[in-house]
Amino acid sequence: MTEPIIKEHANGGKGRLILYPILTEEEMGGKCRLYARVIIPEGSSMGIHTHSGDGESYYILAGRGRYTQDGETREVGPGDATFCPDGASHGIENIGSGDLVLMALIIYSH
Repeated sequence: MTEPIIKEHANGGKGRLILYPILTEEEMGGKCRLYARVIIPEGSSMGIHTHSGDGESYYILAGRGRYTQDGETREVGPGDATFCPDGASHGIENIGSGDLVLMALIIYSH
């Protein structure tokens, strides 16, 4: 298990995120850029960002979020999954009380 990564104002978002990588780069073998459990504290967000050369999936474990993809927004909660394909833009904001916890998987397109 690798050390947690703290990101302040990730992609222009609010507050901070804490990423707990599940696999190392070596273990992902060049197929994925990231596989991690992500904690978004109350009042924090991952800013809107565009994927280029990869796509990203979120699987919500706990909390409530506002997920935006290509200008469309919806609420997400435990058990919900999202996928942002190569070339699309997305972001997520914690709108609940307590932490928003999700699994993030970034898969290379090529």
